[in-house]
Amino acid sequence: MILIAEIIHRIIQFFVLIVIIQAILTFFMDPYHPVRRTIDQLVNPFLDPIRRIVPPIANLDFSPVVLIIILQILDSILYRLLIGLA
Repeated sequence: MILIAEIIHRIIQFFVLIVIIQAILTFFMDPYHPVRRTIDQLVNPFLDPIRRIVPPIANLDFSPVVLIIILQILDSILYRLLIGLA
């Protein structure tokens, strides 16, 4: 179970990194650039429901922050649960 917990932990942390990269690229890269489009296709399905609930404040989109917090909580719960089963 420890191995499974570590794998899930690493996957969630990698996805958090992708969300951070996507948030940074929105400031510097053209939306039609192939790299940005690929990252957007990975992240936007998770951000869109959050964007419906959390509107932009002063033209700042806080949905990546909310997604990162949700992923960190999920990671913590799953990690502790799986380690506890071991």
